[in-house]
Amino acid sequence: MNKFEDIIEKLDLQPHPEGGYFKETYRSHGEIDTLKESYKGNRNYSTCIYFLLTSDTFSAFHRIKQDEIWHFYDGSPIRLHTISSTGVHSEFVIGRDFDKGQVPQLVVPGGDWFAASVVGEDNYALVGCTVAPGFHFDDFELPTRKELISKFPKHKEVITALTHH
Repeated sequence: MNKFEDIIEKLDLQPHPEGGYFKETYRSHGEIDTLKESYKGNRNYSTCIYFLLTSDTFSAFHRIKQDEIWHFYDGSPIRLHTISSTGVHSEFVIGRDFDKGQVPQLVVPGGDWFAASVVGEDNYALVGCTVAPGFHFDDFELPTRKELISKFPKHKEVITALTHH
C-alpha cells in the first residue's frame, strides 16, 4: 500500500463527485435560517472536509455559492484555478514552499468556478476545505466541459484539462 492509499484508509475517505477523495469532518450544530433567496432551506454555520487528490486525479471545475477555504496539510502542492463570473482566470499554488510563492491557505470566493490538481507526477496532496455557510449539495454545480467552454471560450485549454467530459 502506498502513502496515499494508507491515508485514504486511515481517514476513511470516499470518492468525491468532482474527483479525488473526501470525508466530512465537521458540520456545525447551529444553522442559519435567514439566507438570501438564492439558497433553498437552512444551512449549517460551517462545514469542513478532508480532501485528497493524487497526480492521476483532479478536482474538476465546479462552483458553490459559499466561500471555500483550502488548508494545506501534506504531500505535494496543489495548483488551483479559478474563473470568476466575469471570466477572469487566476492560478494559485497551495503548499508550504513560501519562497516559491505558495500559500498554505486560500479562499475561493463563492460563485467562482474552480478546479485543482496535484503538482508533479506520482504524488498526492491532502488538504482541508472549510465552507461557510455550510456546504450543501443543492449549492454545488458541476458543469460539462461543453457548458463551461461555451461560457468562457478563451479558457478552453484549462477547462478541457480540468473537466471530465
